[in-house]
Amino acid sequence: MKLVVQVKLLPSPEQVAALEAALPACNRAADHVSKVAFETGVRDRNGLQKLVYADVKAAFGLSAQPAVRVVKKVVDAYSTLAASLKAGRLGRPSSKRYRRATGSPVAFRPEAAQPFDDRCLSWQTDARTVSIWTVDGRMRGIRYTGSPDQLKTLAGYRKGESDLVQRGGKWFLIATCDIPDPEVFEPVDWIGVDRGIVNLATTSDGTNYQGRGLARYRRWQARKRAELQARQTRSATRRLARRAKKEQRHATHLNHAISKEIVSVAQRTGRGIAVEQLDGIRDRVRLRRDQRGTLSSWPFHQLGQHLAYKARRAGVPFLEVDPAYTSQCCPRCGHTEKANRPDRDRFCCRRCGLAGPADHVAGVNVRNRARSAWVFVTAPVPAPA
Repeated sequence: MKLVVQVKLLPSPEQVAALEAALPACNRAADHVSKVAFETGVRDRNGLQKLVYADVKAAFGLSAQPAVRVVKKVVDAYSTLAASLKAGRLGRPSSKRYRRATGSPVAFRPEAAQPFDDRCLSWQTDARTVSIWTVDGRMRGIRYTGSPDQLKTLAGYRKGESDLVQRGGKWFLIATCDIPDPEVFEPVDWIGVDRGIVNLATTSDGTNYQGRGLARYRRWQARKRAELQARQTRSATRRLARRAKKEQRHATHLNHAISKEIVSVAQRTGRGIAVEQLDGIRDRVRLRRDQRGTLSSWPFHQLGQHLAYKARRAGVPFLEVDPAYTSQCCPRCGHTEKANRPDRDRFCCRRCGLAGPADHVAGVNVRNRARSAWVFVTAPVPAPA
């Protein structure tokens, strides 16, 4: 499996100046290449490289390999845009978002991340230093730091490109590590996980991870943003910039903690993990205006991703099951009716009288569907007649 590791660079003032010159130069070159790709319609790597390679080296001060990386960066950006358009994530061709995305070249911010391969950037993991190409020459001996687990993973499994990132005046390197997959064990049973807004996750064991604290934190952050925006001073603007991603980091930390605990319980008890397949849920529902912000900030997808990759890394089976009527179906008699859930918190079967917390019942239904689905997943392929 591929795992992304982020380490923090500790450059000297001289090295900072070199990095601050290199990153905007690469992104100015990327803007030029993007404009050529937009005007000529050439989006493949070889064809675009023939058109712009000499200009990029001469006009922007890039050497051979960084120029190649810039072209590849632009090609990847247009490939991502084409995939988004094909999947309908930018709406119909007549929509404003679609026209805006296709009506001008892809643009790159001056501080946008720049990928480097092993010719442009080399790691000295024993000394915990890196050597990076810059427009002022090769910068050697730039120190980096990270958690012990990250450094161990980086030293043993790093492979491929590394991205240079500037964020909040700090410098980071994001490296891809190719970790061998452990063998997935045969589960004795399953832990069903129901994801929600009021309760971020509820397992079939009855463990409940409430979202009340996160909702309260979001409301507090919204009030602070409104107060700072109302002041309209430079200091308030600087403080808003510093707080920009604080709420997102808080939600990510909660998802990491929840998924880590669920995976550790599954690994200890020899069970698999099952979740509902909630792809496209924002497109399937119609909400009031006051509900849109709550749903848009609901981090259910990130929680599912964390569960998936942590389970895979631990060798725990992971399944996504059909989410239809998991909160309205009785796990004992199978009766499905909207009236089985009279309100958000309670479940009461109209046929057999089974009652309990609605999210716990949904988690049990997810577990039961995983039991049935695993039989088909692991069934042997029938021999041809």
